Amino acid sequence: MNLETAKIGFIGTGRMATALATGFLRHLISADRIRGCDPVPAARQQFQNTVGSECQVFAQASECLAGTDVVFLSVKPQTMAEVLQEIKSVLTADQLIVSIAAGLTIAQLESWLPEGSRLVRVMPNTPCLVGSGASGISRGSAATQDDMALVTELLSTVGIVETVPEKLLDAVTGLSGSGPAYVFQMIEAASDGGVKAGLPRDIATRLAAQTLLGSAQMVLTTGQHPAALKDAVTSPGGTTIAGLHQMELGGVRAALISAVEAATRRSLELGSK
Repeated sequence: MNLETAKIGFIGTGRMATALATGFLRHLISADRIRGCDPVPAARQQFQNTVGSECQVFAQASECLAGTDVVFLSVKPQTMAEVLQEIKSVLTADQLIVSIAAGLTIAQLESWLPEGSRLVRVMPNTPCLVGSGASGISRGSAATQDDMALVTELLSTVGIVETVPEKLLDAVTGLSGSGPAYVFQMIEAASDGGVKAGLPRDIATRLAAQTLLGSAQMVLTTGQHPAALKDAVTSPGGTTIAGLHQMELGGVRAALISAVEAATRRSLELGSK
């Protein structure tokens, strides 16, 4: 399969599907090779408005899947079994299936798909929208190395990709899948601090966001441990250690660890229902 000509379909056109489609559009795929299927008219229209008028949207899965090479399953985990029952008869052996549903295992998904379906399970996150996503992927029983390479290449256009054993995908969900929400809350809180200290809101938010962005880029670019980078800006008796002390008193470190653990547990719960 050649990504330069492949047609990509999304079963479910919610926020994550829109983020991926828009990211692919910016970096690799033209809008006329992206399709979306959703029973909700408003959702279909929003997807098309965001991705582009050349993107085709459908109410019926059979129309969306005809001629589609890569099929992204992007409906809620709670409705996946029902949706796959509906589309099972129109899926073909040459289509590569990619699930982005949190919690649902490869074994569960394969039991609902036609026998021998080539499946790759993915946990992406919404920064794919701006080309800065973080995705974890695992291979299904019938998927090939070429399938994994293709999905990796596709997702690499919108961020970084880590291949992990499936048992770790729930942890990926808890960390990077849900992680943007943690970061948004951190930016909001830091901006609030800036406002309390006297900065205008717009300036405080831009400074907070850029600080998190730049700090993250330093970790990725230098390869240094975050603790080493933290120590490099923490002078004896200075402003930074005073701020870090308050963060420790507030339990910020423990709260973030607990957030990842809680989201991981919830991902496991979704897969057990």
